[in-house]
Amino acid sequence: MPLVNNNIQELEQLERIIESLGDRATTEVVARVPYQDVEFPIHCISIGSTDPLAPVLAFFGGVHGLEKIGSEVILSYMETLSQLLDWDEELLARLEKSRLVFMPLVNPVGVFLGTRCNGNGVDLMRNSPVEGIGATRLYSGHRISPKLPWYRGDAQTMELEAQALCQVVEQRLFTAPLSMALDLHSGFGIKDRLWFPYASRKTPFAFIAEAYALKALFDRCYPNHIYKIEPMSEEYVINGDLWDYLFDAFIPRSTGEQLFMPLTLEMGSWLWLRKNPTHLFSRHGLFHPLLPHRQQRIYRRHFMLFDFLHRSLLYPQPWVHLPAAEKAIYTQQAKELWYE
Repeated sequence: MPLVNNNIQELEQLERIIESLGDRATTEVVARVPYQDVEFPIHCISIGSTDPLAPVLAFFGGVHGLEKIGSEVILSYMETLSQLLDWDEELLARLEKSRLVFMPLVNPVGVFLGTRCNGNGVDLMRNSPVEGIGATRLYSGHRISPKLPWYRGDAQTMELEAQALCQVVEQRLFTAPLSMALDLHSGFGIKDRLWFPYASRKTPFAFIAEAYALKALFDRCYPNHIYKIEPMSEEYVINGDLWDYLFDAFIPRSTGEQLFMPLTLEMGSWLWLRKNPTHLFSRHGLFHPLLPHRQQRIYRRHFMLFDFLHRSLLYPQPWVHLPAAEKAIYTQQAKELWYE
C-alpha cells in the first residue's frame, strides 16, 4: 500500500519537524494503519537521554481524530524544542538526564476523516477491556454498533492504534523508574482539566498521595494556573479507558520503587464555542478553535504546564519521595478533596 504523505496537514508538519530534528531525535514508525488502500503511519519520536534509568515524559495526541487541537499543541511544542536545541544549554542539560517521547498522531485516520473514531468506527479511548463500575450511559462506551458514537469495538482484540499506544507506553515508560504520560484532548466544559486515574471507577489509584503532592506543588509554584486537577471519575465514569488499562497493567510489573503517572489534559473547548456560537455548525467547531488568533493562543497556553511536568520529573523529591507520615497525610487530604 502507498504511504500517506500529503493528505494530512498535521502529518506533513510532523514529518518536517522530524527532518529538522535530524540525529538529535530517534524516530520510529510503530504502526501503519491501512485505510482505503492507503497506509497511515503512526510515528513515535524520542529526544534526550538513552539511559534506561532516566525519567520519561511522554506526550500523546489525536486519539480522537476530531480533537486534533491536541496534536497541534504537541506539534507546536516540538517545533519550539527543535529551535531551542540549537542554543539552549539549560534545556540540553535537562535532556542529558531525561527523555521526552512524542506520539502526536495516535489516530491518523480519524484526523484525516475528521472523526472521533478510527477508520473502523471505534472510539479508541473506549477500546480497552476495562469495564467501568456504574458506566451505564451511551457515552460511557458500548458495543451496540460502530454507527453510534463511543463504540468500543471487538471485546477480544484492541484496535491497531490502541495497541501501538500501549506498546510505546510499555516499552518506553514502564521500564523507567519515574515516568509520566500526558494525553491531550478537547471538548469538555469551559475549563481546562488535568485528569488522572481512574476513569472507570470512583476509587483512589495507587499513587493518589503523589498526585495530590504534585498538585500542591503546582498550586504553590503557579497559584494562578488555569487547570482543575482531579480524577477523571469526578466528571464521569467510562468503559475501556486506555490509561486505566495501562496503569493496572503497570502495577504488577513494577518493582515497587517505580512510579508511572498517566495524565489527561482535557482542554475546555466550550469556551471557544461560547465566544463564537456559530462554530457549532462546523464539524470541528466544538472541539477545535477555528479562528487563527485563538489557535495560536491555545498552542502556547500549555507550555508552562509542559515545562513544570518536565522539571518535576527531574526534581521529584517534593512529590515522589514522601516520608511515610507525610504520604499518609497527603492520602487523607486527597480522599477528602476528591472522594468524599
